[in-house]
Amino acid sequence: MTATETTSPSAPRGVEMAHGPATTGLAIRVDSPLSADGLALVHESQAALLEHSAEDEIFSLDPEELAAPNIAFFVARLNGMAAGCVALVDMGSYGEIKRLFVRPGARGHGIAEALMAELESYAADIGLGEVRLESSTDLKAAERFYRRSGYADCQPFGGYPVLSHSLFMSRRFGAAA
Repeated sequence: MTATETTSPSAPRGVEMAHGPATTGLAIRVDSPLSADGLALVHESQAALLEHSAEDEIFSLDPEELAAPNIAFFVARLNGMAAGCVALVDMGSYGEIKRLFVRPGARGHGIAEALMAELESYAADIGLGEVRLESSTDLKAAERFYRRSGYADCQPFGGYPVLSHSLFMSRRFGAAA
């Protein structure tokens, strides 16, 4: 794996993954959530969330909010086609994961794992030793994925309302672990 050195979310950063059959042809780069691929992924991820939760129980950021200077929006492309995304919000003392999504047809290729690895590497590069997320216990596959990836339950954060199915998780790495 090779990653471009940078601390700016808008700079081209990413990793070309070409090891093993699951990741052959996978490239991850910081991209604009306002690009055609970015917009499509954000809208598809929102539609997927609406299948499980009421709109007022979803605390996603829209494409314009994801374009903020303190947010890195990563797009994974499998064989050149946009396959998934995730965003890291730099909250100063920690990073927050938003919009982890892999298109249904691209699942099973290790894309979510690769996106998270790139997000965590980037977080460490900019000095964040902890990454947090807010999700829902209704999203069983997502919860299993996060736990398998080393995330553990944590106290509510960020001013989110605590709902009966709220799930708050975090992972420390580097010197903060």
